Amino acid sequence: MINLRKLFITISNKHDLYYRIVLITVSVLLITFFLPQQVRFKYDYAPGVSWHYDDLRAPFDFPVYKNTKQLDADRLQITQQSPLYFSKDPKAVTHAVSEFHSLFKDQRSWPAGEQVISNIYRDGVYEITRNVNPLPGQQLFIVSGNAESPSEISALVEMHELPERIASELSSQSVANRSDLESAILQSIRPDLIYDVSLTDKNRQQQLSEINPVRGMVKDGVMIIEKGKIVGQTEYEILESLKIAYQGDKAAASSIPWLYFGYLLLVCTAICVLLTFLWLLRKDILLDSRKISLLFLMIVFTCVFYTKLLAIGKVNLLMVPLCILPLVTRAFFDTRTALFTHVLTILILGTVAPGGFDFVYMQVIAGMVAIFSIVNMRKRGQLFLAVGLIFVAYIVSYIGLSLLNEGTIGKLNYMSAVWLLSNCLLTLLSYPLIFFIEKIFGVTSDFTLMELTDFNSELLREMSIKAPGTFQHSLQVANLAEAAIYKIGGNSLLVRVGALYHDIGKMEMPMYFIENQSTQVNPHDELSFDESASIIISHVLKGIKIAKKQKLPDVVIDFIRTHHGTTVVQYFYQSFLKNYPDEIADEADFSYPGPKPFSKETAVLMMADSVEAAARSLPVHDMPAIEKLVDSVINHQINSGQFENCEITYKDISGIKKIFKKMLMSIYHVRVAYPAAS
Repeated sequence: MINLRKLFITISNKHDLYYRIVLITVSVLLITFFLPQQVRFKYDYAPGVSWHYDDLRAPFDFPVYKNTKQLDADRLQITQQSPLYFSKDPKAVTHAVSEFHSLFKDQRSWPAGEQVISNIYRDGVYEITRNVNPLPGQQLFIVSGNAESPSEISALVEMHELPERIASELSSQSVANRSDLESAILQSIRPDLIYDVSLTDKNRQQQLSEINPVRGMVKDGVMIIEKGKIVGQTEYEILESLKIAYQGDKAAASSIPWLYFGYLLLVCTAICVLLTFLWLLRKDILLDSRKISLLFLMIVFTCVFYTKLLAIGKVNLLMVPLCILPLVTRAFFDTRTALFTHVLTILILGTVAPGGFDFVYMQVIAGMVAIFSIVNMRKRGQLFLAVGLIFVAYIVSYIGLSLLNEGTIGKLNYMSAVWLLSNCLLTLLSYPLIFFIEKIFGVTSDFTLMELTDFNSELLREMSIKAPGTFQHSLQVANLAEAAIYKIGGNSLLVRVGALYHDIGKMEMPMYFIENQSTQVNPHDELSFDESASIIISHVLKGIKIAKKQKLPDVVIDFIRTHHGTTVVQYFYQSFLKNYPDEIADEADFSYPGPKPFSKETAVLMMADSVEAAARSLPVHDMPAIEKLVDSVINHQINSGQFENCEITYKDISGIKKIFKKMLMSIYHVRVAYPAAS
């Protein structure tokens, strides 16, 4: 798994632009290739719904096919009335006579008994069992050697009828010990007609295969349905037959290239819309080979998986868990990306899915519910809640669409609820799938981020013990940053995790950072200004080292790298200038290595970190002081170019300032001074 990931990264990094072009092209071709190559019927209709199109006449002669109910009735009739085959035992008479002689010792009556046995076996004897229970009038065939002779059930003798038949045969004869003779004959006779299962089934299957699926013909030009008329069952069956005939007639080899080209245009249009969305609103995904590969792989897999099941035709399509796509997409990307991806994928599948509008409506609604139910992912249990809400969305949509199509609640197919429930249970597979994708693509899901917010995790627990002041500072920064990113739009969970871990490097030398100094002893008093600055700056590199050792995701390590950008450690730099005015200070020795923030989330963390730390040093925490501090700190970061690499606007920064001011006032319990009562 690790080797696959390294190979993927190597290939994608070598020729980034070409890789993305090939990826998108191959994805489009794969989706188009697996779509069923058949002409779409241009009418949408359902029983009980008005015909909104112009009058429809038969465009050519075509057969009207029997519906499922009619075909089932034909199959049942054949199953019940198909001929039964019996194999005749030629030795049955000899065995019966021999048995009779051994049971009845009075040889004077042997001729009479032998005659009765011969007469009965001449007709044939059978026995009713679970598999053999012929109906009156049902045709029979008796197989003797290679010859078949037809017969009727009324001409045969059933074992239960033997006592009456024997008594009837002996009624015209004068014999001694009649009752003993009848008993001996009865005990001697065994069935000579043995039910032949293989021959009967073979004949029945042949008859079933010869069932005529056609119940009539519609001639060219005959009126099928008029505009505004309700589609009844008869019209519906004719329309279904026309659809079959139309697609079969049009799906000639010469039309396949045009069909492929038509699907290609539709798929290209959908993918272009998605690419436009990514370029305008999520360029980071488009420019990241791993992320764009993951996104397109999920789209291709969903389309191919659904179309293959559609082609097989043995799976009820209601149980296909298409909501896995929006759930997995949302776990790795934002809500808008998940929504766009799901809707466009469903539109592509809607070109081939049965039901057309019904399919698109149900899947889009269920997908939206899935995405919105995990917008703010904070607990794993939300996935189960999401699945429950998806089921509700499916059921409500299905009932509504069924009422529109059928016009009555009495025709609801309640078995569909079972298929939809199976669909939702299969949607739970998204959880292990997310874990698998993380390992293969090296991307981070919200589930992993949730685990990192657990204060009982090894790293956070260690920081709370070794550097308790830093830990409390990180909590305050997390609250500030999360509120700010929620205001301007962004991944609030990601920024919270980044805030919790951004200062883990301070665990190496916690007493060199003022928030951890619980005594009056300051170790910086024994160091030069440049040495102190070097120790302060080193917490970034040490934090990266610790994070990599603990295998934190790269997106979290990015917050450690960028939370100071390339800013200067002003306290020690200014102290150096003040105490050594004659020496030339190299500002690089007092500056953080960077890089600068490159996303809204990392930029917000830098602001929150600096503002929270500076607010602790204020001698007076009143409204003017806090407002001045927030404006001063963030404006200095703007002027030093710390946000030039990220897409954050002045409007965003203005909103962030307001959030910080309001929250810091609450933290330090700043109250409005009320006028004294007169």
